[in-house]
Amino acid sequence: MSIFDFFKRDKKGQIGILLNGDSGIYCPGYTSLADNPEVFTACRTIAMLISSMPIMLMENGTSGDIRIRNELSRKLDIDPNPYMTRRTWMEAIVMNMLLYGRGNSIATVQTSRGLIESINPIPAYRVMVLPAVKGNGYVVYIDGQPHDPADLLHFVDNPDKDYPWKGKGLTVVLADGANNLKQASETKKGFLKSKWKPSIIVKVDAMIDEFSSPAGRQKLLDSYVKSAEVGEPWLIPAEQFQVEQVRPLSLADLAISDSVEIDKRTVASIIGVPP
Repeated sequence: MSIFDFFKRDKKGQIGILLNGDSGIYCPGYTSLADNPEVFTACRTIAMLISSMPIMLMENGTSGDIRIRNELSRKLDIDPNPYMTRRTWMEAIVMNMLLYGRGNSIATVQTSRGLIESINPIPAYRVMVLPAVKGNGYVVYIDGQPHDPADLLHFVDNPDKDYPWKGKGLTVVLADGANNLKQASETKKGFLKSKWKPSIIVKVDAMIDEFSSPAGRQKLLDSYVKSAEVGEPWLIPAEQFQVEQVRPLSLADLAISDSVEIDKRTVASIIGVPP
């Protein structure tokens, strides 16, 4: 099989991977970590905790660090951006760093007459961080325009082993756990939507005339099986009916709960939040 046969594009332009022909429940398409509820919740928990913490401007002193309270500290801790609260501003930066930006969060600084007016978090999809052509530095591209990192705020999570100035995030580490959680969710949905799990089977003599048509079978159910009150006993002819209770396959039989708990604990330990 060639690489061109491996990937196929359907009529809607979506790319899918050809799987073996055996029956099963598969997860079609691609889902980012940001769309995984467990990963998103864990990252946002960290972002919310950090966003509620104060930002202090400190100065080294002879007897220890001293907290400074001036217009710069007010700008950072109270109103860093005129279009959002400080908590929302900080949460956006942390979410870009942990999740959306794959370990990189970029913010531009807008000044007026030498004073900071606004610190603007840039959405991750508009940013690209690439190594410089010469030297050990790098260039940040915002909307395709190059910017000097010295003019920006660059927050990094999990530095890359080859490019320490670039964050790598937890994308590769979380991929298997996120895929397993998605597969478990799809399996659960498919199992609950399945119609082949009756809890009661009623055996009826096939020679009865009413059993020969759907309307007749419904009439038999209405006459002998359905009842007006909950818990009311059924009165059925012993020679014509036989009732058996069937225990359908449950999610516990599939060990879905155990595997989901393990995967959730794995994702939580990687991100650094309680399971």
